[in-house]
Amino acid sequence: LQIPSDKQVLMITKEDADESDSFLAQGGICVLKSDDDYDSYFEDTMRAGHYENRKESVDIMIRSSQSIIKQLVEYGVDFKRENGEFCYTREGGHSERENITILEHTTMYDFLMADNICYGVMAQMADGSKEKITADYTMLACGGLGGIYKHSTNYRHITGDALAIA
Repeated sequence: LQIPSDKQVLMITKEDADESDSFLAQGGICVLKSDDDYDSYFEDTMRAGHYENRKESVDIMIRSSQSIIKQLVEYGVDFKRENGEFCYTREGGHSERENITILEHTTMYDFLMADNICYGVMAQMADGSKEKITADYTMLACGGLGGIYKHSTNYRHITGDALAIA
C-alpha cells in the first residue's frame, strides 16, 4: 500500500501510460456516498468500461462499495480525512509523479535472476533495443490478462505476459 519516498520507482508499460490499467485506476477509489449518487456512479462506470460491463456486476460493485471501504479501514488503510470525514474528490490523473519514472513502449521479457533472487528484468525498449533494468526490489503490478479475452473492458495489450514469465 505504500512505497517509501526515498525509493526510486521505475514503471514500465508496453503501450502509452494512459492505456494501462494503472492509469485507469487513477489513484482513487470510487464509493457510493449516498443513494442519490447511484445513477451517476452507474453511468460513469458503464462509460469507463465502454458499455461492455455486465450491468449486474456494476450494480453489485456499487452497492458493496461502502462495505469494502469499511473493510479497508479495518485493515489499516489510512484514507485522507478532514475533520474526521473522508475527503472526496473527482478522480483524475495526478500531475506530479514524485519518485516515479514511467517508461512507455517498454516490454519486459525475462527476469534477471541469480541465486534464486530477482535483480531486475530484461526489457525491449521503445526503439527495439534490449536492455537490462536492474533493481534492488522488483515488483510485479501487471494489470491482469483481460486483453486475451474476446469480451473484456481491458485494452488488447493487457495480455498477462508478465504473469506468464513469473
